[in-house]
This record gives sequence, structure tokens and C-alpha cells, in this order.
Amino acid sequence: MKKNWKGQKVLILGAARQGLALARYLSSQGAQVILNDRRQADQLADEREKMSAYPIQWVLGEHPLSLLDSTDLVCISGGVPLTLPIIQEAVRRGLPLSNDSQIFMEAVPCPVIGITGSAGKTTTTTLLGRMAQQAANPDQKVWVGGNIGLPLIDRLDEIDQKDIVILEFSSFQLEQMTRSPAVAAVLNITPNHLDRHGTLAAYTAAKARILAFQQAGDVAVLSREDPGAWALAGSVKGRLVSFGFAQPPIGQTGTYLAEEELRLFDGQSSHVLMQRSDIHLRGEHNLSNVLAAFAIARAAGWELSNLSAAITGFNGVEHRLEYIRTLRGARWYNDSIATAPERTIAAIQSFEEPLVLLLGGRDKDLPWDTLVELIRQRVDHVIVFGEAAGKIASAIGPLRTGQRPCTLTQYDRLEDAVQGAAQIAEQGDVVLLSPGGTSYDAFNDFVERGERYRQWVKQLT
Repeated sequence: MKKNWKGQKVLILGAARQGLALARYLSSQGAQVILNDRRQADQLADEREKMSAYPIQWVLGEHPLSLLDSTDLVCISGGVPLTLPIIQEAVRRGLPLSNDSQIFMEAVPCPVIGITGSAGKTTTTTLLGRMAQQAANPDQKVWVGGNIGLPLIDRLDEIDQKDIVILEFSSFQLEQMTRSPAVAAVLNITPNHLDRHGTLAAYTAAKARILAFQQAGDVAVLSREDPGAWALAGSVKGRLVSFGFAQPPIGQTGTYLAEEELRLFDGQSSHVLMQRSDIHLRGEHNLSNVLAAFAIARAAGWELSNLSAAITGFNGVEHRLEYIRTLRGARWYNDSIATAPERTIAAIQSFEEPLVLLLGGRDKDLPWDTLVELIRQRVDHVIVFGEAAGKIASAIGPLRTGQRPCTLTQYDRLEDAVQGAAQIAEQGDVVLLSPGGTSYDAFNDFVERGERYRQWVKQLT
């Protein structure tokens, strides 16, 4: 049921994509909105111009605690750390906290399918959106958003109770959530965002909130083969559907791979979904994403027999192993989404060609050891850049004669790293931007980093 926001005083912290969308919605509903960001007015000139039609009060450059004196609700945008003094003071005063996802979930008129995980959630969400378009009735609209693309709170008034809504949830969004989707999927839980959450236990607790408020009639979708996700199986309140490479045990429903076929096991018998050879996405991790998407579609109650077309026509999401061009016989790929070493590992394992690897950005206090071991086995040339360049170079250590990597080069800026890679790459190589760190040292987000990388690569001659 939609809340009456008229006259409510709402403080929104963070004027990025989620905060701006929430400000537009709440203002249009009659709330008195203050939008607060540490950036200066000149840095947000474009955003303020686009929002000029809304009666929003902007407070920029700092987070004064006095903003809490007349506030009914504090909403925290995804990238805003909970350690901010103004948030800690809000908690001390007992002010309620929320975010765009929570407010959306409280008001959306139809059941929601929610997806989270340390890796693969954007690809899986995109695949599921394509499947939903195949499965939807003519009078149904399919809405895909959340942490991917549109924050759907902007479109809340257009969503009908018969529609299909698919949301990607980050751990940042889930921290404030007290509503769970009717179908909730946890793809995997591995160390990520420890700079935000502090410990793996705290990060896991944030992810687990996607299941915490489900009811007996809801469905959870978990990976059977990821220990972090499968550890949540005991807390599932409704029905469980799983996915993995091995066949589920008798009595369990889930998707799996057998004899180069993707199949569904309904607890007793097996049904072919599609041929593995018809999937155009590179890497075992993407095969797992397809299995997850089919499992979620099953949990949603869709007819699976006609959904394979949504997979065969899909060549990947922007900034996720995105092919850019071939230059002098070397193929260039953009995997800017890889903001953790584990994602870089998955990217490396998607290729058999000689690799020139671009690593860097801002470190998230995650271990680099496993990635370094793989680099020594598979990567010929490493180029590090940005704020974390020195830390990554130290983790790799001195070069060893006759062993990989053959070269290790360091640059301050990604643009210079692209130029350096162009000088090193030879015919038959793959040049791969898969940074392992966030973009926040130099860019607004991984999308901007990926777009600038794509631009610089296309400008190479």
C-alpha cells in the first residue's frame, strides 16, 4: 500500500542515480525533500539543472548534523558509507533509515523477483529480463531495474499489479531492507565490499536480508555449489529452487548441466532446457548465470520450454567481458564491472589466448593472493593503474626470469595504461580491462570507466 508522503520531511544523503530518483519520486508525492551531498555545487550543476522542476532543497559541500533537527526520515543512497557522522547521529537519535529500494518495495503493486550475489547478478538479471519478455502475457509489462539501469522508483506510478518486476539488489541496498521479494535469489557470497561492511560476516548478513522477510508462500533460489549462498538454505521460509553444475538430489528442484545440455530436475525426472553450445557468453561463470536464470524462471512459475531464445540471442552486457575491437590482430575486451579480484579471476578463466591484463582502480580491502597465483600461470603482461597500482604491484612482487608475467608496468591513469597496452599487445593476444578494484579513484562508477576505456581503445591507431 502506498504511503502518504504529503508534508513528510525526508533527508536524502547522496545525489547520485539512486538519490536523484528517490528525490524526484518523493517530491512528486508531496514530501519536503532535502538532498545532501558532500560534492560542491559546481560539481552537481548538471544534476541541479535537470532537477530544477522539483521543489527540492539542496545542501552541498558537507553533511551538517543540523539537517537532522527537522527530519522525519533519512534515506541513504547506495554509495554512502554508514560510518558518516550524520548517519551515526541519526541512529543515535532514533530516526528511521530507509532507501529507494525499501520505499519501492513498500509501494510496488505486484510481486517482485529479486536477485543478489557477489558476482554475476547483473548478467543474470539481464538474462531473466529477456526471459520475462518471452514469458509475459500481452497485457503484462516487464520492468527491470534496481542496482542495474533504472531505479524503478522513478516509474512506480506506471507499474500495474499484473506486471513483472525484476530487481537487482546490492548489499548496500539490502542493509536497510525490511521487505523481501516474492522470489529471491542469492547467486553467491564471496568476500566483497569489505571496505564498506568491515567483515565477511557483516557482508553476508546484508546479503541474507533478501530472504529474511519472505513468507511461507515465497520462493528462494540458491546456488548448490557456492558455500556462502548454500549456507542460507536452512533459513529459507518458503520453497527452495537451486542451481549448479551437478544434478540435484532426489526430491530437490533445480537446474544443472549434463552431457552438454542444460536441464531442469523437478525432484524426480529431468527435462532438457537448451544446448550448452547455443550459449554465446564466454566463461564457466556465465554458464552458471544461465543456470541461475532458468532456476529463477522456474521459481517464478514461467513455462520454460520457450525461453531458450532469450539466451541464444544474448551476447553479453556492456562492461562485462564486452568485446570492443581487434587492432593489429589483438582483441580488446572491457570488463570494467570486475571491481573485485574474484571477478578478475573469472574473466581470466574465460580466455585461452595470451593475455595483457589491466588492473587497478581503488582497492576494497580484499585479498589479491589467489588472483596473483592465477596471473603467474596465465597472464603474460600486467599493467597496473590508479590508486591501487602500487598495492597490486607489491602483491605480484618482482618478476621472475622465464615465468609469467613477463612484464609489469605501472601508470597513474587508465588512459595512459591503454596506450601502454597498445605498445605491448601482439597478434593473437587478448587485451583485457578487468580491474579488480572500484572506479571511484577516477570515475563516478564502473560504467563511466568502461565507457571511457571503450572510447580510448576505439581511438587507437
